[in-house]
Amino acid sequence: MTEFKVVHTVCPYCGTGCGIDLVVKDGKLVDTHPFKRHPVNQGKVCIKGNYCYEFVHSEDRLTVPLIRKNGELVESTWEEALDLIASKLKGYNPDEVGFFSCARGANEESYALQKFARVVMKTNNVDHCARI
Repeated sequence: MTEFKVVHTVCPYCGTGCGIDLVVKDGKLVDTHPFKRHPVNQGKVCIKGNYCYEFVHSEDRLTVPLIRKNGELVESTWEEALDLIASKLKGYNPDEVGFFSCARGANEESYALQKFARVVMKTNNVDHCARI
């Protein structure tokens, strides 16, 4: 017997918070529909939200970090990838880096990015596209 269910959730693509319904068939995400009674999007959804389910089971989806070794991208552990990133970031002084946040992200993401830039990287070079 085919198991079919609809799961109410929030679209993952931006900070707007549109409601979408995930269509799950036999435990696999197969489609999405706008949540018609959601107060934010009122039954409408952008193209990203409409097709957001497609990346979940994609064979092209990255599931492990990749790092470049000898000019080639190779799989690594999360620890190795994060250590590499941290070591590279330590090599910059505050005047050599800048951070740019996106208005389509949530406020909390922008806050976390600017906090990282100012506290960890010791730079005030932080901008946001909503100020334009």
